[in-house]
Amino acid sequence: MSRPGFLKKPMPPAPPRPKGEVRSGSYALQVQGAPWKFTLLHDRTEDMVLWVTRGQGRVIVNGILRGISTNNALFLPAGTLFSVEMQQGTQALFVQSPAGLSPYMPHAPLLLRVRDSLSQAELTGTIDAMNREASQKRPMLQEALAAHVGLIAVWLHRQVQAGATDIPPESAAQRLVRRYAQAVTRDFRLPKVMGQYAEALDVTPTHLSRVCRGCCGKTAADILTERKLHAARLALESPTPAVKEVARSLGFASPAYFTRFIQSHTGHTPSALRAATRRPPVRA
Repeated sequence: MSRPGFLKKPMPPAPPRPKGEVRSGSYALQVQGAPWKFTLLHDRTEDMVLWVTRGQGRVIVNGILRGISTNNALFLPAGTLFSVEMQQGTQALFVQSPAGLSPYMPHAPLLLRVRDSLSQAELTGTIDAMNREASQKRPMLQEALAAHVGLIAVWLHRQVQAGATDIPPESAAQRLVRRYAQAVTRDFRLPKVMGQYAEALDVTPTHLSRVCRGCCGKTAADILTERKLHAARLALESPTPAVKEVARSLGFASPAYFTRFIQSHTGHTPSALRAATRRPPVRA
């Protein structure tokens, strides 16, 4: 005879989660050996939170350069063009989660200057708890991490309501650069040159480059180049597809042109970069 109140059947299956895994940890470990993954302008298919606990650096978000320092939180929704450069010794934590994992995640980038010590401890504690979960590898790990992502989404909303958001007035130049950044994110795989982007934005290439340099220190051509280069280097970390297929996927007219592009920006051929990723690390 079964006891009243106890389950007679197994727990029902959990609802499906968005594809992809939640990851968290140290920013320094993420950039170790491959700083280009953050320093080159790029966008991601996941949401990301960067929480600086010590030190400072600078970020470019949708073409706008901003400073970031201790107790600053940066939220980057999927599809945001960004790069991060931190000074040596800076300590930061990150959380990366599938887009749409929490319905409460903001839909626009946020830079938060968090002054309240309790709020600072809350975010650090949540990410530390995620890291402990990941290290223990217990059942339903991703479900547990997803629950923590929901807490971070609530934390972000509370900081916005508390007035921690750093939103300076946006100029006409910044609006133009943001539109260009969004166009690059959407079309960087097409065989389009910078001048074609400028034409679509109804400005001259000279004007577009001037306002880009003024907003983030990079020309319009630099922004497009970095986005293509990041995608190329990421693709070359895997043994497939073939180099010519990578070139084609990024809008290059020929594999030879792609090889010259990679070599001029990295000092290595595509094949050499790919081989280096398969080489085991040298032990001291």
